[in-house]
Amino acid sequence: MLYDTIGRKESEWAGMTAGQIRNVGEQPGSVLVIPVGSVEQHGNHLPVVTDTLLVEAMVDTAIERLDGVPVVVTPPVWSGFSPHHLSFGGTLSLEFAHLRATLEDIAHAGIQNGFDAVLFVNGHGGNSSLIDAVVSTVGVDTDAEVLGTTYFHLASDRIEELRTTETGGMAHGGEFETSLMLALRPDLVGDPAVRDGEPMDEHYGWGGQDLLDGGNVSVYRSFDEYSSSGAIGTPKQASAETGERIRSVIGDELAALMVAIHENNA
Repeated sequence: MLYDTIGRKESEWAGMTAGQIRNVGEQPGSVLVIPVGSVEQHGNHLPVVTDTLLVEAMVDTAIERLDGVPVVVTPPVWSGFSPHHLSFGGTLSLEFAHLRATLEDIAHAGIQNGFDAVLFVNGHGGNSSLIDAVVSTVGVDTDAEVLGTTYFHLASDRIEELRTTETGGMAHGGEFETSLMLALRPDLVGDPAVRDGEPMDEHYGWGGQDLLDGGNVSVYRSFDEYSSSGAIGTPKQASAETGERIRSVIGDELAALMVAIHENNA
């Protein structure tokens, strides 16, 4: 729970005083980072908080690599746009318009503290188009630079070199997310016997095939059209070692992005 974790990280908005936040925000090239996740089913082997836990961990990993960059990280937005998972239970989804308004409000309020740039870091595929929209709607209303990225897309080329599965194996609850969870919180990962995943079977070849291959055509489908367990991919091939390597390359890429944003706005 938050009460026993707040204040352990220097750049954590929730553990700072209002004056400390403003002092960082008023520094040249200051960056406000807003992690966005979800609470949704991830098959029989991963907890529903997986997306939020992982995006927060990837941001923390990046922050550890920074030196002298004025950055503050808000508490993660833990509920995302996940109607396609509702049929499996365990999912807490916001309406598209409500989540968009929430992110817009958080960004505008944060900018009031003097930040020169805002970076949304997304950890859930269902939020991607919404984040793109918010970057535009906030950006047009403020002098701050506004950016957004989905962390597993940011380092996709390097992650491809680390995967042990073919395309389709790193989908929802597959090798990618299960490996990261084994590296970060193995106590929350189910035994191999329950790590069930099914191959991605998108009807259109132009559509997305897994987390690293988003495709060039968008199509809405409920997840029960893809999987009986709620997971897609090959979680049985996941390992903590792969997870640590993935975490490292994502941390590198995300930190490099934060440095570039800082330098561009200083």
